[in-house]
Amino acid sequence: MTTESPRWFTSSYSDNGGACVEVATNLVASRGVVPVRDSKRDDSPVLGFAAAAFSAFVDGVKAG
Repeated sequence: MTTESPRWFTSSYSDNGGACVEVATNLVASRGVVPVRDSKRDDSPVLGFAAAAFSAFVDGVKAG
């Protein structure tokens, strides 16, 4: 079992006045999940998405 903590980051494209999310991709290999939270509040609830679902979401955003 791992005790690895999320390492949060915000996209470099997120300079939009604070309406962004943070993700922690470091947990994909060990847990198969991508945690996501509100970037304005460190104590905000964390949503965990399956790595494949998050990847499909990102691909969809890139495709427009």
